[in-house]
Amino acid sequence: MSGAHGRPSETQTAVTVLCDPDGSLTRELPLDREPVMLLALAVIALPTTGNTLPPGDCEQIARLMAGHAHLVADEVRALCAQLPRLSPLRPLTETVLGEARRRLSVEPRPTLASAQNRARVVRILYERLDRLQDLPPS
Repeated sequence: MSGAHGRPSETQTAVTVLCDPDGSLTRELPLDREPVMLLALAVIALPTTGNTLPPGDCEQIARLMAGHAHLVADEVRALCAQLPRLSPLRPLTETVLGEARRRLSVEPRPTLASAQNRARVVRILYERLDRLQDLPPS
């Protein structure tokens, strides 16, 4: 049902689905860092024994972390490309990116370990991003 002036009524919600396989739009959007990092740190802190989260929640968190990690990795990769060839930061940054790529190449599973693995990837990528962003302009 539409309300006055053709706008959705209170019982309707509008949803926009965005398809951006090349990432051209996401490059212009800021990362929503704080809520993702809060979730990542909470997931990492969970005990690995016992039934802490349902499998569906674990898989959903793992997928969210993986998607966010890909975005942060793109930022880190772009900053790494700007480093001087002989910069001492380049080897560690490339190692972090390689490890992130390896971990993210495995499909997320409905387990806490999978969610924690991807949360750790997000954390380490943000640590590297912070380090690279703190550099003085060259």
